[in-house]
Amino acid sequence: MTQIGMTEQSDEQRRSFEAEAVRIVKAASDKGLALRLLGSLAFRLHCNHYGFLQKALGRAYTDIDYAGYSRQASGMGAFLETLGYEEDYEINVLYAGQRMIFNNPENGLHVDIFFDRLNFCHEVNWSAGRLEQDKITIPLAEMFLEKMQIVRINEKDIIDTMMLLLEHPWGAHDAETINLDLIAGLCSKDWGLWRTVTMNLEKVSQLSQGYSQITHEDKNKIREQVQACLDAIIQAPKSTAWKFRSKIGDRVKWYQEVDEVQ
Repeated sequence: MTQIGMTEQSDEQRRSFEAEAVRIVKAASDKGLALRLLGSLAFRLHCNHYGFLQKALGRAYTDIDYAGYSRQASGMGAFLETLGYEEDYEINVLYAGQRMIFNNPENGLHVDIFFDRLNFCHEVNWSAGRLEQDKITIPLAEMFLEKMQIVRINEKDIIDTMMLLLEHPWGAHDAETINLDLIAGLCSKDWGLWRTVTMNLEKVSQLSQGYSQITHEDKNKIREQVQACLDAIIQAPKSTAWKFRSKIGDRVKWYQEVDEVQ
């Protein structure tokens, strides 16, 4: 069975997704609405040098995912209607204020907007003004956590993470840099997030070595980037809550199960 997001895709299809993704962000900005890309397109548009790996490794675009603020949710329907999109009313009522889905009958594209946070295996939150840190995508730290919070991580998520680690350095800010201080701080307060992130970093390091499309030098770079992140996360001072939860460990489930919305 072919994994979702892992299939051949023509250059024309890829360009269509990329152009539409950026068009919507810019049109939203003109209307005073904060929309920032997440998912596969965010990684491609933020990785100019290593973005080729998505196509080379069979990583396809399936839809266009955005982050937004719940305080602006009421204006999204009318805005996207002007761009040719129709609401999925059933889903939008069910997830009111949390998520909205739109479909374009003309080009067949699907738009998914998440408000204030991703709340899957673990929460990735951007409600406190984080979206303004970047013009097109969510900040790189949130892009990293978007993938690393997935307990049953897939190949497509490994590919996106490898690209990010090859393209951008760790640091203490968000300007073309993965904010490691923010990541380590979040992991030092939440043992469950710490457990999943460290587990997935090990997987990225291990699985990256099996791709023939990645050079030996870049495989070493991924290993080094993973180790630098692990060192920072492990060494960061831990909260009392983290220490208490760490004593329980894997004996109790440390993550949420995810319900898929098609």
